[in-house]
Amino acid sequence: MRRVVLLVAALFAFTGALTVPGAGTAHAAGYRYWSFWESDGATWTYATQGPALARPADGAVNGFRFAVSADSQDAAKPRETPDFAAVCGSTPAKSGSKRVAVVVDPGTEADAPDGEKPPAPLAGCARVDTEATSADALAAVAKPLRYNSDALLCGITGYPKSGCGDQISGDGATPTPTASRATGGLQKADEDGGSTPSVGILAGAAAVLTLATAAIWQARRRRG
Repeated sequence: MRRVVLLVAALFAFTGALTVPGAGTAHAAGYRYWSFWESDGATWTYATQGPALARPADGAVNGFRFAVSADSQDAAKPRETPDFAAVCGSTPAKSGSKRVAVVVDPGTEADAPDGEKPPAPLAGCARVDTEATSADALAAVAKPLRYNSDALLCGITGYPKSGCGDQISGDGATPTPTASRATGGLQKADEDGGSTPSVGILAGAAAVLTLATAAIWQARRRRG
């Protein structure tokens, strides 16, 4: 009977390993992309709208940071947080327009695509129409901009030269991200967070189940 208990315990341990999300699976480290931020002059906050939808007021500070990030929770912020006056203090107000301070941080060499080097960070004061979006303000100080067909911001001032929201992973198994027009960040395609057990693992589980069943049947036969 002790053999039966051991076999059943082995069965549960083996099949339990199959149901643990991500067990034995290498996951993606994140995506390489431009994130969009808003500042109150002291801290950066991940924007709740994409730059093509956000309509900053006169005196706003917008930031863009290029880095490898898994999602908005761990996205890298622009490394400098200048206030509006530091960027637009010498640009006087003008009727029919607004001023937006724009900070562009291309990030570090560690996050750069192979063969590319991030340009120097920049900060500029965009004078745009009162109804202009954050994307318009960015275009006023940091051309050229590059977007993909899903309206995801792919490049600022020509950096990077190619790619858009590229996946950085160990196994390449995570689905390709798609652009979110609502947040300007990245949304990963639906995934269950784990992996499908291989045929070999399933076969092993079946073998353990067969042995356990046989042992139980033999024990009952002896008692009978």
